[in-house]
Amino acid sequence: MAAVSLRLGDLVWGKLGRYPPWPGKIVNPPKDLKKPRGKKCFFVKFFGTEDHAWIKVEQLKPYHAHKEEMIKINKGKRFQQAVDAVEEFLRRAKGKDQDLTIPESSTVKGMMAGPMAAFKWQPTASEPVKDADPHFHHFLLSQTEKPAVCYQAITKKLKICEEETGSTSIQAADSTAVNGSVTPTDKKIGFLGLGLMGSGIVSNLLKMGHTVTVWNRTAEKEGARLGRTPAEVVSTCDITFACVSDPKAAKDLVLGPSGVLQGIRPGKCYVDMSTVDADTVTELAQVIVSRGGRFLEAPVSGNQQLSNDGMLVILAAGDRGLYEDCSSCFQAMGKTSFFLGEVGNAAKMMLIVNMVQGSFMATIAEGLTLAQVTGQSQQTLLDILNQGQLASIFLDQKCQNILQGNFKPDFYLKYIQKDLRLAIALGDAVNHPTPMAAAANEVYKRAKALDQSDNDMSAVYRAYIH
Repeated sequence: MAAVSLRLGDLVWGKLGRYPPWPGKIVNPPKDLKKPRGKKCFFVKFFGTEDHAWIKVEQLKPYHAHKEEMIKINKGKRFQQAVDAVEEFLRRAKGKDQDLTIPESSTVKGMMAGPMAAFKWQPTASEPVKDADPHFHHFLLSQTEKPAVCYQAITKKLKICEEETGSTSIQAADSTAVNGSVTPTDKKIGFLGLGLMGSGIVSNLLKMGHTVTVWNRTAEKEGARLGRTPAEVVSTCDITFACVSDPKAAKDLVLGPSGVLQGIRPGKCYVDMSTVDADTVTELAQVIVSRGGRFLEAPVSGNQQLSNDGMLVILAAGDRGLYEDCSSCFQAMGKTSFFLGEVGNAAKMMLIVNMVQGSFMATIAEGLTLAQVTGQSQQTLLDILNQGQLASIFLDQKCQNILQGNFKPDFYLKYIQKDLRLAIALGDAVNHPTPMAAAANEVYKRAKALDQSDNDMSAVYRAYIH
């Protein structure tokens, strides 16, 4: 792309690496966010997403001059929604201060956090790409009314985390990230469990060039090799990942007949991505290490859509060397990863994250039902929330599920209830009160009694209306 004359406030098409162009606006970066060295670039806030990024000037085009060209090249609902958001912004800006903020994500319901990979900058041969650069987290900020405050809060949290727990994240600004690709490890990768999360993870490992052997009780994965048993996969692979439903499944996978443990020998690596309690993961680590194996726990924060998009957040703990060996795999499946120290820390952190998420979901359902019984519009409530401090993709998507009566699972209700139960037990173990989680847990238990276990967590709404 040829260099163009641009300035603050301009609407642009921004392109990162091999990813498709997306409409955005040049804005002032947060005070604490430094411009990358040696690069002439602008800080761009993208429409219809929660993404911000430093984009090289040669990767920018004026919005109006190239609008027709971009619309012809790029097709798809989400792209059109982003363009619609730009036009809405322009309509609102007419006759007003041109420094208005970009409309919140509520104007483009259900938008995902990143440009759609199906769109090409120029007509080219088809190639597998992901919805957004998973390694750009170093430059991305959440969309808020005061991004500088948000960024300061985030960096403060990370600093505390680094000092107190030795937490680190795989940095985004490496050569493969900037080029929009992942250099796959030459190690043989195994994967056990192809559920809602595992299937998307394996797809992204394959897309990014990893050699993957899979095992699942019921299904195969196109493009992957098939192992007959967990033990066989472990014995033939250098690093084996697993992602199953709960502590019992995690133990059975390792300790059961033809299980992981039977395939472990010195140097073999096992990475458990299941969300379980710290006692379970500690027990598994001990038996793996006792056979000469290496162990890492790496539960993931996200849902089926984020798994498919390669935008998971990975929380790891255990063997630091193994964490580094998994770098290309984590880059393929997630947007960021954290190393949290000794085994058990990631399990605890994951349960706390899901406790907050599950409690929030129950509160959303409670608010929507209260609005209904008091004669208030549920849609209006959602519109108000989407314009306030609680605005988020999670809030919008889950409310849309409820309003449309669509509870197709993106995160099983039974699993968030399991995580709430484990989080409450974690609090009990250290004599810490968790009354909010306990209350939410009871609502999810009622939803399970109403046969909502295999629906999305948003089906907790039905516990309030029956």
